[in-house]
Amino acid sequence: MKKMSMLFIGFLSLLLLSACSKQAPVAENNTAKNNIAEKQTEVTTPPAHTQFVRVNGGHFELHGKPYVITGVNMWYAAYLGAPNDVGDRERLAKELDNLQSIGVNNLRVLAVSEKSDINSAVKPAVTNGFGNYDESLLQGLDYLLVELAKRDMTVVLYFNNFWQWSGGMTQYMSWIDGEPVQDPNVTNQWEAFMAKSASFYRSEKAQQEYRNTLKKIITRVNTINGKAYVDDATIMSWQLANEPRPGNSQTTAEEKQIYIDWVHAAAAYIKTLDPYHLVSSGSEGEMGSVNDLDVFVRAHATPVIDYLTYHMWIRNWSWFDKTKPAETWPSAWEKAQHYMRMHIDIAKQLNKPLVLEEFGLDRDMGSYAIDSTTEYRDNYFRGVFEFMLTSLEQGEPSAGYNIWAWNGYGRTTRANYWWQEGDDLMGDPPQEEQGMYGVFDTDASTIAILKEFNTRFQPK
Repeated sequence: MKKMSMLFIGFLSLLLLSACSKQAPVAENNTAKNNIAEKQTEVTTPPAHTQFVRVNGGHFELHGKPYVITGVNMWYAAYLGAPNDVGDRERLAKELDNLQSIGVNNLRVLAVSEKSDINSAVKPAVTNGFGNYDESLLQGLDYLLVELAKRDMTVVLYFNNFWQWSGGMTQYMSWIDGEPVQDPNVTNQWEAFMAKSASFYRSEKAQQEYRNTLKKIITRVNTINGKAYVDDATIMSWQLANEPRPGNSQTTAEEKQIYIDWVHAAAAYIKTLDPYHLVSSGSEGEMGSVNDLDVFVRAHATPVIDYLTYHMWIRNWSWFDKTKPAETWPSAWEKAQHYMRMHIDIAKQLNKPLVLEEFGLDRDMGSYAIDSTTEYRDNYFRGVFEFMLTSLEQGEPSAGYNIWAWNGYGRTTRANYWWQEGDDLMGDPPQEEQGMYGVFDTDASTIAILKEFNTRFQPK
């Protein structure tokens, strides 16, 4: 595509994002951010918004005090809140009580899913075609926000998905071009899938429908407590998508720029709807930027992205072999430390908080069984936590984490461990075997580590 759509340009112009162009140095981006922040302080903050999580340099604040995220991914939490047969409000209360008891203060949750016919996608979905929303599932989100507020927990809500397990960007494109989604779990054509998913960024129709959905959720009024979402301090951050990527391994410089511009424009649009909540991208970091660190930096060097996110998957990225743990662990851990250090340094450069919002590891030897051991996962969690805690204590912008993922009381009875509609929802999404990465309520050793570090990370 030779030039940006006029819609994108309008949004970029709206918030003076020219300071974040490809050629602009980081210092100019920080200046632009400071200028906008100064202008915002001239406006009286509505009383309801004084309780929001804020950014102060490389750290978060809540109620004027440091706030460190000690969280979990629980993408399905809003589903449990639904008033129909999809929901399980009794289980939701038990899960939240358990998480609160071990020091979890934040959930990362899927806000919107898209109806898909492929097997590896969750069913039902929040959207059943453009503009066709499942009100029961939206009421599940309402209910979740009310329950989180009771427990002084916050939530990050993401609106889309680069991957197929919630419909996501490829489902948008399928609705537009009429071609069925090709499930990469079946075809094993991941390069083609990623190219299709990334075509979402340059489709004017997809972007207009995406913005319609952003507006639908952000301007919603909670049907349970009557509170507008824009006034709800339980929401910590709106997030553009789960793991948005510029494309596949063949991504061109032009396509990288389209992605960067999309991050800026989408975040800018959210700020026009809600200037007080934080906005984040959902990026994996360097790995989610087609291994081009400059793409990650330029995408996030804008005042409308409030903090940085990154993910770390040592087995998915072939750093660790679950069938040869002893042999591959040392080099995997070295790479993990390098990956964390690299992103911490970028956060220092941009003077923004950094959240490691996805990381996990299989049960030992890749087992999915609930009674299998978790020695290497426990070692991994402890190592990551120690590394990040040291960074935080040194004043660096390591602002928290969300483990992937919380299975809690969920169970599967299927011999092949694959999810089917009507089964318990768990942190392992339908594109993966149930039990692959999720932490169950019975994983005593893992939970003890979580509880220990959730406490140690809290400001004294």
